[in-house]
Amino acid sequence: MYDGDSFYTLSLFGRLGLVALSAVLMLLITTAAVFLMRGRRGALRLAIAAALFSGFVWLSPQVYYEYYRLILNGLPRQSVIGPPPPLDTLVGLISFTGPATLSAHALGVLFWGLVWLAWRLRSRREGAGGPGR
Repeated sequence: MYDGDSFYTLSLFGRLGLVALSAVLMLLITTAAVFLMRGRRGALRLAIAAALFSGFVWLSPQVYYEYYRLILNGLPRQSVIGPPPPLDTLVGLISFTGPATLSAHALGVLFWGLVWLAWRLRSRREGAGGPGR
């Protein structure tokens, strides 16, 4: 499925670094989500998850480009951030019908992880049980 993915063009250390960078970025976005969602109502938590995901899809390419500049010689210093991603691109990522790449599928997993987190961080007023829980 991922035979032609650019991930496999990197050296072993390049791939390990890319995985580590992705793990750190996902940890940061998850930490931000917990901080922003805690104590909020359900619909607002879902909106926060969607906004964080959209922002990540929009802005993270610059972080990845800077990593590639570290491991590949000759890449110029430049901004790779374009306009915010259109809705159909985001829908393709979250429905796993977009590009068949590791990065696209990892983004889909990130979105659904943020949705799960939004569900998991129910406020006490919404409660999972009754009084006394």
